[in-house]
Amino acid sequence: MRTRPGGFRSRKPSAFELGLPPGLRQRLENARLDLRALFRAADQLLVGQRISRELNQLFELDADFAEVLHLMDLGPRNGIDVRAMLRDTEDSFRTVPAARAEFVATLRAPDRTDLETRVSTVRRALSPQDAYIDIPGRDPNAGR
Repeated sequence: MRTRPGGFRSRKPSAFELGLPPGLRQRLENARLDLRALFRAADQLLVGQRISRELNQLFELDADFAEVLHLMDLGPRNGIDVRAMLRDTEDSFRTVPAARAEFVATLRAPDRTDLETRVSTVRRALSPQDAYIDIPGRDPNAGR
């Protein structure tokens, strides 16, 4: 394992991961951390209590990123179409900004301002290992 900023010890990349585009894991981690910050901030402001279509879309994108991180840890599995996985992942990366904007647009103006302030604060408090919440093998509570 190698140590990453913040003292988080990451796993050695699998042969499968080494065959993927460089920086993919970091992009996935950052996307998950950004979404985690949004979810926590929305929850703190009680604006995430009602699961809207817009918020649900963000949950689905987060799950897509978590799935790819999990696959990267496991290595290749029979039946995985790596090109399709990468295509879908890039589509998810491109979808996040619009999906986030759609969710924020559903909020009242004062809540939008409060949310953005809180997201920034929450994001700074997250550690790299928070990108692995709900990922089996990384989160001791995953799968329970």
